[in-house]
Amino acid sequence: MKYYGADVVFPISSPAIKKGIVAMDNEGVVKGVYNPGEIDENLVEYFKGALIPGFINAHCHLELSHMKGVVPEGTGLTTFLSKVMDERSSKEDQVEKAMLAADKAMYENGIQAVGDHVNTAATAKVKEESPITYHTFVEVMAMRKEDVVNRIDQAKEIEFHFDYKHSSITPHAPYSGSKFLFKTLKKAVSEDNIISIHNQESDEENKLFRYKKGEFLDFYKKLDFDIDDFKAQARNSLQSFLPYIPTKNKLILVHNTYTSIKDLDFVDRMGRKVYFCFCPKANLYIEGRIPKVDNFLLGDYEIIIGTDSLASNDSLDILEEMKVIHQEFPDLDFNDTIKWATINGARALNLDHQLGSLEEGKQPGLVLLEGMDTFKLTPKVTVRRIR
Repeated sequence: MKYYGADVVFPISSPAIKKGIVAMDNEGVVKGVYNPGEIDENLVEYFKGALIPGFINAHCHLELSHMKGVVPEGTGLTTFLSKVMDERSSKEDQVEKAMLAADKAMYENGIQAVGDHVNTAATAKVKEESPITYHTFVEVMAMRKEDVVNRIDQAKEIEFHFDYKHSSITPHAPYSGSKFLFKTLKKAVSEDNIISIHNQESDEENKLFRYKKGEFLDFYKKLDFDIDDFKAQARNSLQSFLPYIPTKNKLILVHNTYTSIKDLDFVDRMGRKVYFCFCPKANLYIEGRIPKVDNFLLGDYEIIIGTDSLASNDSLDILEEMKVIHQEFPDLDFNDTIKWATINGARALNLDHQLGSLEEGKQPGLVLLEGMDTFKLTPKVTVRRIR
């Protein structure tokens, strides 16, 4: 048994404890969380800062790790997508080396679990050997009706390479899937299949669905996609595709940069349980804008945090994402946002029985936020893994 103390301990499942103590066994299983004075001081290793459970990175693309710095900042989403498609191919050894480095960096940055999107089986070996728990989302893209069944079958073949308990098949985004894809996928997956969709990352997505206008038309033309069958919906993309998502499946909507109050009202009227994932650094990298977080606080929605990929970020670091959020919205309470980065993400990925909080019996990792001796997150705070 080892005892770890700090200026403040955030168990997440209960209020923060000043001068708190966490007990862990040799396997990293939490055996108790204590108030000061409840454990003999001579047994406790004390740290300056705050102790928290390991972070949950709810959205990543590990297989794009070799693309760091390849796509310039501020291109807008459609140009970014085109660049990624044009430039993503690289030598296999370079891709694997970059993935291994990214995985190692995430673990050192205190990340305990990752929701990772893939289009291939390239990340399977890295994940198998990693100390991080991964939930792999195999993306399906199909605009043409005749492609849908084949693309779903291909996704199932890719999913076979990953841990079946922590993998699922998901549509990539509204703009890369037809109504027929959403309807067919509903019948092709079980109710425990978590769905994670890129949502309203760009206003061009909303223009496409409202008016059938904007940059996505040129994007489709470049890809030789025939979208003659696509009809303007006279409403935003979220309102257009959400009715076709099976109601019993857990749903993560990623980015939400241009999600409006009306969109959120629509989610409420649908009675859907939705996890809204923010990846602020990637949003700033691509579009120069982040979601209006205040709108989501009004509805008391379940918020989670991701990093996206190194194609759209200079790091895979949840603490850095939190700093951006707090800088843009200084009135936020760290006692709330730390839940976004831990237990909420664990719940979204069905990992909350083991991760996301310092509770007896869990094995959530132990992370120190150095330079944090109050309840306020400042730019000077750094992350250090303890267990």
